Amino acid sequence: MSEQYVWDLHEVDETHLGAVGGKGANLGALSRIAGVTVPPGFCVTTAAFRRIMGAAPSLESRLDELAGLDPDDRDAIRTVSAEIRQAVAAIAVPDDLTQAVTRALAELGGQVACAVRSSATAEDLPTASFAGQQDTYLNVVGPAAVLQHVSRCWASLFTERAVTYRQRNGIDHRTVHMAVVVQQMVLPRAAGIMFTADPVTSNRTVTSVEAGYGLGEALVSGLVNPDVYRVRDGEVVARTIGAKQLAVLAVPGGGTRDVAVEPERQRQPALTDAQVVQLAQLGRRIEAHFGRPQDIEWCLTDHGFQIVQSRPITTLFPVPEAADRANRVYVSVGHQQMMTDAMKPLGLSFWQMTTPAPMAEAGGRLFVDVTQRLASATARTGFLELMGKADPLMRDALQSVLDRDGFIRPLADEGAPRPLFGSTPAAIETDPAVVTELIGQSEASVAATAQEIRTKSGTALLDFILADIQELRRILFDPRSHQVFMSAMEATWWLNEQLEAWLGEKNAADVLTQSVPHNVTSEMGLALLGVADVIRPLPDVVEFLRHTDGDGFLDELPKLAGGQQAREAIETWLDRYGMRCVGEIDITRPRWRERPATLLPMILGNVRNFGPGAGERRFERGRQEAWQREQELLARLRALPDGQDKAEETKRRIDRVRTFIGYREYPKYGMVSRYFVYKQALLAEAGRLVRAGVLRAADDIFYLTFQELHDVVRTNRVDDELIDRRREEFRWYETLTPPRVLTSDGEAVTGTYRRDDLPDGALVGLPVSAGTVEGRARVVLDLAKADLEPGDILVTAHTDPSWTPLFVAVAGLVTEVGGLMTHGAVIAREYGLPAVVGVVDATRLIRDGQRIRVHGTDGYLEILP
Repeated sequence: MSEQYVWDLHEVDETHLGAVGGKGANLGALSRIAGVTVPPGFCVTTAAFRRIMGAAPSLESRLDELAGLDPDDRDAIRTVSAEIRQAVAAIAVPDDLTQAVTRALAELGGQVACAVRSSATAEDLPTASFAGQQDTYLNVVGPAAVLQHVSRCWASLFTERAVTYRQRNGIDHRTVHMAVVVQQMVLPRAAGIMFTADPVTSNRTVTSVEAGYGLGEALVSGLVNPDVYRVRDGEVVARTIGAKQLAVLAVPGGGTRDVAVEPERQRQPALTDAQVVQLAQLGRRIEAHFGRPQDIEWCLTDHGFQIVQSRPITTLFPVPEAADRANRVYVSVGHQQMMTDAMKPLGLSFWQMTTPAPMAEAGGRLFVDVTQRLASATARTGFLELMGKADPLMRDALQSVLDRDGFIRPLADEGAPRPLFGSTPAAIETDPAVVTELIGQSEASVAATAQEIRTKSGTALLDFILADIQELRRILFDPRSHQVFMSAMEATWWLNEQLEAWLGEKNAADVLTQSVPHNVTSEMGLALLGVADVIRPLPDVVEFLRHTDGDGFLDELPKLAGGQQAREAIETWLDRYGMRCVGEIDITRPRWRERPATLLPMILGNVRNFGPGAGERRFERGRQEAWQREQELLARLRALPDGQDKAEETKRRIDRVRTFIGYREYPKYGMVSRYFVYKQALLAEAGRLVRAGVLRAADDIFYLTFQELHDVVRTNRVDDELIDRRREEFRWYETLTPPRVLTSDGEAVTGTYRRDDLPDGALVGLPVSAGTVEGRARVVLDLAKADLEPGDILVTAHTDPSWTPLFVAVAGLVTEVGGLMTHGAVIAREYGLPAVVGVVDATRLIRDGQRIRVHGTDGYLEILP
């Protein structure tokens, strides 16, 4: 059947994707659903497309050229893709293929008007819809015209937008083939789009229907403002009637034309409420068949509704699986960890094994089910207060869910859940020796694990790691460790609240936390300045590093004058910090020790922008500023009524903050250090499995859970299809934006800051580090591509500890994600950088190079003219 060039729609379903493409397969499946009407038609199969492509051998070199282009090189993609389209369109359709299409058309009715539509094998898929990437032609009449438009559909596989879409989604152009759907034309009274999940909120219980007059092309192309209906539980719950000033109608003899709608009809509904509900019921039936929410194109004729397309909605964030259908509310772990990127299965697995709170998985991210905490009056207040301090947008979103009638059922107090993050720690004395002891114990434990794991392989290695994670958990959740950083955080909150009440000082603790001891993350950034000090006076090394891009550069350095010295400086830094990287909580991410070349832009930036000793001077300046601020505040307090008591209590809190707050960054450092020990051992084991022919590549293990990996090591058998499917899913997950708060209905709940004290046009966020700064915004989405100069303001989505080396080079910080005690906030205060976090869509609203003013004390920023 692979050489059959034409198949009737009734002959195909989802299993024929490779022959008829995504659109053809879905239409065939739709035609088999009881109660769903699909216009009759046929598919010109991918076998025909491959035959056409084979008729032009010169296309091979063009495809090679196309595959090598940067997705951002629009001019080159435009040129090469146009050449390929022209070559495909010029190929003559063979006689036997022409005859097959002509026979199929005769069965439809000879000169019947048709819709000719592309149907690529990478189109309308569960993880990539490719909506609008190839071409559709309406009201095509006669065999010659249909064949001409079939050729155009083949060529449309190489439109600029389709090529760019595939490049960005990692899809090989040669693996995608084009079928063409030819259907009898429908001449509807009304047409439109239906989403079986709300496209704005992602709520799976709401169907959204958009409707206009005539062909759906006017609506799909954005030519009219359609009627919009929301349907829930069999009832229209909202409607907006659009000004439908235009309709697209079929022209006798072929083609379409735009027609003005009579003024008196423009504001009339295109559908009755009963028709909208009927359509929504059809949508649910179609969704049930495909097993996921659908984006459906429909037409209304005198004989009822006809469905002309259904594709999965690929922009919806998945909903965590649950054991029952009860209403649930989830909060994002990634927003609290400042890493909202998708994680691979092994990374998710390790994080779930490490943390005490049960976590649900969806879209390559982790979520905590907080339904019971919201349902319990006892637990709710404290939980919302904690969320408000961590992320006001998350707290506001949770409150909006609570305000809905009946979504969360109240829980009796005796059923109140245990605290999410453990009980409130007991008081602890302000003793720096406690921090030193905790750090020493962690480092000794990691060293012991690294020593012992060297003797392990096979299932013994997996068993050792599983047991050792209990040691990691013991250290991470040591009550004394919790006491240290929680007492520091509470002292910080106390200082901010009391000093504002007593002295009118906002965020007074920010300056007081500059240059504290034992902050392993801020020390990392300053230490990289020290590496630059070694390299700066070595011109041969500097020149070499400017032009190298391979991770083997360390082995080349000793060949240069001063190169051995430079290598030792970098190696010493990597010994201390090389286990870190962007997204470090995901064990599968490449570490700096594995990819040292990713450090070169930051090292060279430090060489260019700073002089010798900059790290030491910066630390000492911060320490002096904190001391001077402390003395000033204490003097002002003493002048108040009961001033001596206020000053003494404030001094105790300041000492506690400066003694303990630096340790806030250490537990994650210890965890990541241990993760790297595990990873090195697991990759060695993966190498053994590759040599044994069990795995195709060592990084296949990243797409397995820990238990699945254990089974592979035990049995020497692996499911390659599972790994391939997980790889494809991960590429899809990378395109999704996780919500802060997600419900079991799939709704992505958003919060607001609810402030009315801001200048016009200001972008609001959470103030986390005091001060005001004005400078050039540098919007950085990839750490490796950062190009910063002193005085720049870093604008990015989120920062984890790997971004710290950039902080030494900037004057301020703006992020889309973050809270008062997340990484970016802690390090910004440590370095004295004005910072505002949680600025929604900051990287989209602020253009790279614009001048902005950051108000770190008041929590907003202004874009300057």
